[in-house]
Amino acid sequence: MQTQVTYPRVQTVRPQPGKKLLVTFATGETRIYDCQPLLREEAFRPLADEALFQRVRPDRHGYGVIWSEAIDLAESELWINGKRV
Repeated sequence: MQTQVTYPRVQTVRPQPGKKLLVTFATGETRIYDCQPLLREEAFRPLADEALFQRVRPDRHGYGVIWSEAIDLAESELWINGKRV
């Protein structure tokens, strides 16, 4: 029987220089997530536009962060690949 892994929900997100995100989770832990590698992927290329990148916000239920209807990242991605601050 597999146990389902759950990740902490996103509480706040702040864009940082160098296409990084400062993400605070419901646990109080903060991580820095580097979005630069995502820009190589078609779906994330619009984030090269700094005005769009700056509009990042948490999903209203905390299940990730959102820039637009088409661009988002899950809380699991941010948690697993973010670096602890």
